[in-house]
Amino acid sequence: MSAGSPELPGTGPWIEVRGRTVEEALAAAARQLGVGREELEARVLVEPARGWLGLVGQRDAVVAARVRPTKARFAAAFLDELARRAGLAVHVHVEESDDRIVARMDGGPELGAFIGRHGVALDALQYLLNVAAARVSDERRRVHLDVAGYRERRRQALERLALRMAERARRTRRPVALAPMPAAERRVVHLALQNHPEVRTESTGTEPYRRVVIVPRRAARGSGFAAGGRP
Repeated sequence: MSAGSPELPGTGPWIEVRGRTVEEALAAAARQLGVGREELEARVLVEPARGWLGLVGQRDAVVAARVRPTKARFAAAFLDELARRAGLAVHVHVEESDDRIVARMDGGPELGAFIGRHGVALDALQYLLNVAAARVSDERRRVHLDVAGYRERRRQALERLALRMAERARRTRRPVALAPMPAAERRVVHLALQNHPEVRTESTGTEPYRRVVIVPRRAARGSGFAAGGRP
């Protein structure tokens, strides 16, 4: 196996390295790739042999090695390649924690094409990124993608909306139905109002028209609303 272009971004090329022992060959591969031994993915191509009297028939170990592919590495390389092909100057930053990977793309206003109306393009890109990353690594963490800080701005806007509509429901003592939104955004509204003393939240309808309903805890008589439970 020889060095070459990787099949997927972030997987890295394979290299072949020799050593008197397998461990010596792996150590050399790690130095050549600039990573720690534990970050290698390796295959032994040729087992070493000492030879007769330590001279005749002596054979070195040969290993094929590359940097171990991870979802975080793949996400960074995938997004860099996407931006390059789109001709955009983009900065990609990836952070890891025990339960998830967060990838962020920052750049100019042209990044709006990666967000789309109400984040539809961003959600689609995140889905495709996770499908592709699953081909590289079987780790269970998902990649959460944000572009130009959209998700944080959207979260803050949804929390403000939830509080305004909660006040309307409290004041009128009637349920207030929000516009249909994806499950992740409905969850933001539910969490924003989960400890509210005067309203509760429910979800009603079927996808893609499922919506949050904010219900006053002491509703006016005759103001019932047919709700379909939490998301």
